[in-house]
Amino acid sequence: MLQDLVFYLLGGAAAGVLAGLFGVGGGTILVPVLLLLFGHSGVPQELWMHMAVGTSLAVIVLNAVSSIRAHHRRGAVRWPIVWGLTPGVVLGALGGAWIADGLTSRTLGLIFAIFLLLVGLQLLTARQPKPQRQLPGFAGLAGAGGVIGVVSALVGIGGGSLTVPFLAWCNVAMAQAVATSAAVGLPIAIAGAVGFIVTGLSHAGLPAWSLGYIYLPAFIGMAGAGMATAPLGARLAHALPAQRLKQAFGAFLLLVSARMFYVML
Repeated sequence: MLQDLVFYLLGGAAAGVLAGLFGVGGGTILVPVLLLLFGHSGVPQELWMHMAVGTSLAVIVLNAVSSIRAHHRRGAVRWPIVWGLTPGVVLGALGGAWIADGLTSRTLGLIFAIFLLLVGLQLLTARQPKPQRQLPGFAGLAGAGGVIGVVSALVGIGGGSLTVPFLAWCNVAMAQAVATSAAVGLPIAIAGAVGFIVTGLSHAGLPAWSLGYIYLPAFIGMAGAGMATAPLGARLAHALPAQRLKQAFGAFLLLVSARMFYVML
C-alpha cells in the first residue's frame, strides 16, 4: 500500500505539470499509471479501465482548479469562450460516461490506445491546424463542446488535446488556447466524474474504498500531488520553448499506446 501511494503521488505530480505545460490533460499520464497500479490494489481486472478513467477525471477536477488560477493570473484565459463551450462539454461528458458504462474494459482500453496514438503523433510531428476561421457563435461552440466532452469522458482527460487544436484553428493565440483549454477542462472533469460515479454505483463488483468508478485512495494521492505541481507547469508554459519536450512526450505516448494495444488485443 505504501509503495502504491508513492506511485500515486509521483503519477499525480507528473500529470499536474503536464496539464499546465502542454494543455493536453493529465489523463494521458493518469490513466496509464492507474492501469499499472490497479493490478496491485485489489481492483477487479474487468473494471480497470472504467476505474482508471473515472478516477482520472476526478483528479483532473482539482488539477484544473489549480491550473486555471495560474493561467488566470496571467490574463490568458478567454472566459467568453469558456462559457460558450461549457454547456456542450457538460452534456457531452455526461453522455460519454453513460456510453463508457456500456462498453467492456477491453473496448474502452482500445479506444484509449487509439487516442494516445493520435495525440502522440500530433505532438511528435508538432502539427497544429492553421488558423482558418474565427470563433463560431453559441451554437457552434456548444456543438464543438459536445464532441470534446464525449471523447474526453471516454478516455479520462480534461479535453486539452482537442480543445487546443480547435481554438488554434479558430485563430486563438496558442498561449490563450492552452489557458482557455485548462479552464474548459474543469466542467468536463466535473461532469465526467459525476457521470462515472452515478453509472458505477450500481456495479456489484466494486472494490472497497470506491465511489462509483472512482477509486478513492488513488484519487487522494494523485490529486494532492497534481494540485501542487499544476502551477509549475503553467509557469513553464509561459517561460520555455516547450516544442522539444512536447515531441519527447509524444514519443512516450506512442510507446504507451503500443503497450496498450499489445495488452488489449
